[in-house]
Amino acid sequence: MMKNIKEDERLNKLNHSCAHLLAQAVKHLYPHAKFWVGPVIEEGFYYDIDLGEDVIKEEDLETIEKEMKKISKDGKRIVREELSLEEALEKFKEDPYKIDLIHHMEEGTVISCYMQGDFTDLCRGPHVESVKELKHFKLLKVSGAYFKGDSKNHMLQRIYGICFDTIEDLEAHLQELEEAKERDHRKIGKDLSLFMSHDLVGKGMPLWLPNGALIRKQLENYIYEKERSLGYQHVYTPCVGTVDLYKTSGHWDHYQENMFPMMKVDEEEFVLRPMNCPHHMLVYGNSLHSYRDLPIRIGEFAQDFRYEASGAVKGLERVRCMCQNDAHLFVTPEQIGDEFKKVVALILDVYKDFGIKEYKFRLSLRDPLDKEKYFDDDAMWNEAENKLREVLDSFGIDYYEAIGEAAFYGPKLDVEVKPAVGPEVTLSTCQLDFLLPRRFDLSYIDKDGSKQVPVVLHRAIFGTFDRFTAFLIEETKGAFPLWIAPTQVVVIPVSDEHHGEYAEEITSWLKEANYRVELDHRNEKLGYRLREAQTKKIPVTVILGEQEQKDQTISYRLFGEKDTTSCSKEEFLNYLQERIEKRR
Repeated sequence: MMKNIKEDERLNKLNHSCAHLLAQAVKHLYPHAKFWVGPVIEEGFYYDIDLGEDVIKEEDLETIEKEMKKISKDGKRIVREELSLEEALEKFKEDPYKIDLIHHMEEGTVISCYMQGDFTDLCRGPHVESVKELKHFKLLKVSGAYFKGDSKNHMLQRIYGICFDTIEDLEAHLQELEEAKERDHRKIGKDLSLFMSHDLVGKGMPLWLPNGALIRKQLENYIYEKERSLGYQHVYTPCVGTVDLYKTSGHWDHYQENMFPMMKVDEEEFVLRPMNCPHHMLVYGNSLHSYRDLPIRIGEFAQDFRYEASGAVKGLERVRCMCQNDAHLFVTPEQIGDEFKKVVALILDVYKDFGIKEYKFRLSLRDPLDKEKYFDDDAMWNEAENKLREVLDSFGIDYYEAIGEAAFYGPKLDVEVKPAVGPEVTLSTCQLDFLLPRRFDLSYIDKDGSKQVPVVLHRAIFGTFDRFTAFLIEETKGAFPLWIAPTQVVVIPVSDEHHGEYAEEITSWLKEANYRVELDHRNEKLGYRLREAQTKKIPVTVILGEQEQKDQTISYRLFGEKDTTSCSKEEFLNYLQERIEKRR
């Protein structure tokens, strides 16, 4: 499991020191180099460097590493020195980057620098005692980075690295990085033609190609049937709304920085919707309701738009245009427990079908010391948070609390899933909301004839189809289970001239049985076509030759296996159906 360097005190100190070691080595090799910042990050460290006209390439990193090892063997102590403002400005007067840092420090900040041999760097620390402790490191990559992260500024060069206490930890981490590369959904998505992006469309706006669209459709069909069986009613609502809609909901005041800019049409002000709850509030409010009608479960596969910084967008995992597996459950206060339990049960049922076993529940709460980003109603927050704790405790669900992670309108339960590589990701969520029903003046008639305000559970089982698909790609390395795979079976005749007619017959027969089938009767060698079926990660390859044609049988090979199984056509069909029904 990859370690979070930033959160591990020892590794944090080690990597912070190694960033300085990198800078010292670069200064030896490029005496004119100037340095901006070199922070510790979750995956190690980096340093932003101004080299003028010189450009460091990937092949240059080995040379820099050699110089770092040479400095490390020299074993100089790392010494901290505190400076007055005047001393700091004098010491770094030849370095505009350090002068800029000094001028932007808050009043009263203790200014310090660290010295190791012939290199001194402005830094608050802490660091290890000696460069001799910095033995097991690796420079990972080099890229461009704008000064202060602003595209209006000039470009610096950013070198990334990682450092550990032992060679074993370093090698294990590098092996995990290689595994992460193999599982990267962006690479697999390109190799298997699942999705693409294009600058003309925009960053964070993926285009689902036919193969990816087939996968997404299977996911949509799967969760739609699950929800319908549980009494959900599905709707379609517009992917835009007026500014007034989001002022009513509160998103305009509390979520505007995550929304796309307003657009004016015919004197009306519109925005691309970031979420669907305001629309669903209006759907509920379209008719009168009795307590007998509740719970009302409104679901939608809804296209939403949220502004993500260009540096944060990543394939299908972090996007600006997404499709949520969204639903809003309108319940009486007495029904909160039962409905919440049903949502958790649905989450666990879905995870079982997808083989997701490593996950934990996080209760996301308001930060009572920083209430500005939350709706201001202490009584409502206390009621909502206590109700969620009560429900979770009554179910016996293990969870931990995360202060400051709530939505602006209420606390929520997030499910954090451990993927095959990388940090945990949040897939499913269920939020408790006493606020929005009030703001939209929603009601139902209670048993005594009084008008009451319903409570709303916001829930998303897959989260977004985009992120869930990215997760699924990386979990399976693109070798999807039979029921999800875009192409389930490929039919390959040994010789198209002699067995092509039988291959076409089998292909048509499987298509009539509603399987997704391809026929590969190209004029290529059998071995080449078999290898390509493996490259495309097609679950089942049917191979038809003289014997199969004569006996009217099927021979097939599963992805990743070399053995071939022969059976009757009926047995083959039963085998496929069993695998799909059991979601194996």
